[in-house]
Parts: sequence; structure tokens; C-alpha cells
Amino acid sequence: MDETLDPAILAALPNGCEVVSVSPHGKGSWSSGYKIDIDADGEEHEYFLKVISRPQHLEMARGEFESQKEMEKYLPDNVASPLAYGPLELDSSSSFFLTKFRHLSERVLEPKPLAEVLARLHQTSISPTGKFGFHVTTYNGIVPLINNWCETWEEYFGRQLRADIQWLHSVRGPDPDFDAVAEQFFEKVIPRLLRPLQIDGRSIKPVLVHGDVWPGNVQLDTATQRVVLYDSCCCYGHNELELAMMREPRYQFTSQHVDKYRELVPPSEPVEDFDDRNVVYAMRDNIINLGLHDHRKFLRERVLEEMARLIQKYPDGFEGFVKSHRGPSTL
Repeated sequence: MDETLDPAILAALPNGCEVVSVSPHGKGSWSSGYKIDIDADGEEHEYFLKVISRPQHLEMARGEFESQKEMEKYLPDNVASPLAYGPLELDSSSSFFLTKFRHLSERVLEPKPLAEVLARLHQTSISPTGKFGFHVTTYNGIVPLINNWCETWEEYFGRQLRADIQWLHSVRGPDPDFDAVAEQFFEKVIPRLLRPLQIDGRSIKPVLVHGDVWPGNVQLDTATQRVVLYDSCCCYGHNELELAMMREPRYQFTSQHVDKYRELVPPSEPVEDFDDRNVVYAMRDNIINLGLHDHRKFLRERVLEEMARLIQKYPDGFEGFVKSHRGPSTL
């Protein structure tokens, strides 16, 4: 892309401004990033432009715009503020997303500042419907989140995990052995670990989650020294979902980050299920990475091993929980 920007992008910039330069910026896997420098009435301004050229480009741009806009309600000082999105006028196969440019440090965030920002997001956000979901489709990379509103977290998460597996098969081909284990997992483990969150007087509040927290999407603004969240795929969900990617060493966030967050936001009841819930939540990212990257095909065996381990641990599924806790069945 040169300094001749698409008319749709120019329309989103200050009226009458002069575009000084447009240069590639960032390492996006599913889009192209650019830094735009402009002059407006003698003042210099910087913007970040993302151009998406994927089959669902407009939906992807809308999902990121709405996600960042929703987070900005609760974290006005910690979000890359969305300015505009839309289809390009001169290229119907692409859409854009525009935000102000932030100079970010590439150093991995320390546990405390990350935990404080996530805790503030989760403790202050309120689902507009009181349910789990979001008002538009959002995308984890190129994988859509089915965000239709749900009364229970078990329904929302189970539906999404099934959709992720279907997407995986659309990329890698049918996998009957994987499906056989997954069906047992959905029958036994999902209800055993997620249903108890919302029965027998227990409840979880649907909170806004960024949805893709790893060091490439959460960095420190070098000018303000504030944590900045971007590249989000939001939903109103269980706050513990945000900790899933901290389980994987490849993302450089560690158990210390999880522990610091837990100091501020205690685990949901039943507390003893926290780690197994974290395993289940981490499966989503592993399944998506298995489909996206050839060098991560090894994740298939890891996911299957974890599914099989939890099936063995909870052979009686939700009924086993009911019996062990002597509580009423709410099947």
C-alpha cells in the first residue's frame, strides 16, 4: 500500500488532512498492518490501519471494532480506541479497521499490571442482556465465535467448542477417532465442569472478556506506561476464560500471571474445579492453532490426551458430581 489510500479510509481521517506517509507495521497473520502519518492543520497525527482480505473481511473488521468499542466503555485508558471500519471502495474483497497509533513495548507484561487491568474489566463490565454472548459475531483470528445470547455458560461454551471442532475438520479433514473421544467429552466432562457453576445457589456473572489475551495483544504504551488491549474477540462470558492462554508456555504468560489475577478475583465455585476448567478453556486455543498452523499439528495429541484424562477422571459426568455433593439433580 502506498500513500494513495482508499477513499473509504481517507473519509475516516480528519477532514482536509494531508497524508504524509503510509508504511507497513506489525506482524498480523490474518491481515496487513500499516502506520499512517498525517498532517492536519499543521499538527502531526499517527494512526494504525488494518486491512483484512479474507472471505469474511467485513464481519471480521466489524467484530474487532465492536469488541474494542465495548472494552473502551470500561477501560477508556487501556484500549486501542476504535475509530472506524468498513469495506474498501476500490477493492470489494477487503475491509479496513482504523485506530490511533500507540507506541508499544515488546516486553512481556509483568503479572501485576496485567492482572489489575483484566480484573477491572471483569469486575466492572455488565452484560446488556444478563446473558452470555455478544451483539455481533467476533473472530478469534479467522475463526468465528457464535455469540447468540445464552442463559447458561455450559450452553455457550459447549456450542462454541463444537463449532471450533467442526471448523478444524473443515481445514484438516474428517477425523473419526478425534470425534469419538470428543463426543464422550461433551457428554461427560462439559456438564460435569461447567454446569456446577450455575446450580445449587452458585452463579457466575457474564463479564466482558477480551478473548485472546497473549503478549502479542496486550502490551505497555511507552508514552503513558499503561497496559493497552487490542486485537480482541470479545464476548460476555466466564471471567476464567481469559486465563486459558496463560496455561501454554508458547505465550510467555505464566502461572505467576494467573496467581496474581486470582489474588484479585478469586476462582468461581466449585474452587476445586478451577484447574480442570482452565484445561478445558485452553483446549479451544489449541484446537484453533491445530487448524491454523502446520507446525502445531502435534496439538491434536495433546488435546486428545487431555480429553481422555478428564473423561477418565469424571466417568459419571454430572451425575457423579450430584452424588458426591448430595445435591439435587438439575439435568
